[in-house]
Amino acid sequence: MSGGGTATPGDGEAAPGGGGGVKKRDSVGIPGSPAHLIIKDLGEIHSRLLDHRPVIQGETRYFVKEFEEKRGLREMRVLENLKNVIRETNEDTLPKCLETMQDNLNQVLQRLQAVNHSVCRLQQMEQEQRKIHNEHIPASEKQRVTQWEDFMREQHKKQAGVDENHRTAIERLKEQYAEMEKDLAKFSTF
Repeated sequence: MSGGGTATPGDGEAAPGGGGGVKKRDSVGIPGSPAHLIIKDLGEIHSRLLDHRPVIQGETRYFVKEFEEKRGLREMRVLENLKNVIRETNEDTLPKCLETMQDNLNQVLQRLQAVNHSVCRLQQMEQEQRKIHNEHIPASEKQRVTQWEDFMREQHKKQAGVDENHRTAIERLKEQYAEMEKDLAKFSTF
């Protein structure tokens, strides 16, 4: 036993110096005994369920084999290609794109300024026309009102003239019919 304590005969160990004491725990250490088999089974169960070192070691070996041996330097080549593409883009493509974009943007800006100037002129012309139109409308409206009033006076005069002609025509017809009746009455009395 550990701990440096002395064993007593009741602990299952033989008394020192004496012979013949029977160890109670000796049966555990005997190969083939039921306790020994149970301990052996418990060790196997422990190693299978709780000891993950063999599985982890196998996975580690597979990982190393997969990424270092089989693939070789493929990832390094891919990364190198990406680095070259990025460098080429930064040094060549990006400056060309910026230059083209600035040229085109300058042209677009000039066109937009020209269009803006034209639109401003059109708006100004339209405002002037509205102003003239708005000033002209009241004068023309007054003129139309005056013309309408003159037209209506003239129509009333014409109507009065037509009414007068009609009345005189009716009077003449009445007189004519009256004379015709007199003449008819003369002829009918005979």
